[in-house]
Amino acid sequence: MEGKNEQRAGLLYGFGAYGMWGLVPLFWPLLKPSGAIEILAHRMVWSLGLVGIALLAMHRWAWIGELARDRRKLGLISLAAATITVNWGLYIWAVNNGQVVEASLGYFINPLVTIAMGVLLLGERLRPVQWIAVATGLVAVLVLAIGYGRPPWISLVLAFSFATYGLIKKKVNMGGLESLAAETAVLFLPALGFLLWLTATGASTFTAGGAGHGALLVATGIVTAVPLICFGASAVRVPLSTLGLLQYLAPVFQFTLGVLYFHEAMPPERWAGFALVWLALSLLTWDALRTARRNRARAAKLLATTAAAPAAGLTTPGSAPAAVSPGPTPQKIT
Repeated sequence: MEGKNEQRAGLLYGFGAYGMWGLVPLFWPLLKPSGAIEILAHRMVWSLGLVGIALLAMHRWAWIGELARDRRKLGLISLAAATITVNWGLYIWAVNNGQVVEASLGYFINPLVTIAMGVLLLGERLRPVQWIAVATGLVAVLVLAIGYGRPPWISLVLAFSFATYGLIKKKVNMGGLESLAAETAVLFLPALGFLLWLTATGASTFTAGGAGHGALLVATGIVTAVPLICFGASAVRVPLSTLGLLQYLAPVFQFTLGVLYFHEAMPPERWAGFALVWLALSLLTWDALRTARRNRARAAKLLATTAAAPAAGLTTPGSAPAAVSPGPTPQKIT
């Protein structure tokens, strides 16, 4: 019963995390006239403050000393910070410049890019269905490039930057909250310096936009940290396959907002490209579920075989069964 409650809580946390990420395009336009770089700088500064409070409340500080002594991990954290800066900054710019649909495409094709990077960089081997899915994704990008009249560069940069970020995070192997704290700590001084420079030159909108606008800029820390905290709570409670399915919620919400709320154009060739992407993701999902089911069946069979082995070992292979003396019916050994 407790396990079911934990999994239910994990699902709720997962829906909350990806739901918030999916609805965040509604938030960034509220920050105008702030530019994407100013919004990004505020996001970095206020995120560190919020994450620091969370770490203080949970007494999770021991990792800081370990990280400070590990130059390799510090270098990877700095690289992760630079990569996520590109991802965050471009995403904010895309939303505030009427490119929500193309931005959502980046997160749709991100799993395909991640798989391709696993093959090229880590030497991973793909199953046939995964190869078909990746090939379908490449065709989709070509169709979309024809439809846009150019490569969908926003989608590609978002997908590759986030896939690279995921690869680095895998090598760093830190908790979500600790990793976010380390990354924002690396970015804090440059971000704060940029905001102070904007203030000195009179270009800052933090106070010029009024108290309400300043409060919204401070809220970027909440918008950044809360979904990540929910994601971390979900990741430890639900299977990875379930988490993989939940990740599609965010781009689905973003795409829906782009079409229905922001009224972005969707000509036939763009629909065709998205349809191919969705086909590729459907193939990946089906293959992942089928593989997980097979693995569970193999594990159950192995467990049953292991359990039966001691009993089978009571008789020596090839020997005649022991004579049964008259009396009570002997216990059958299987």
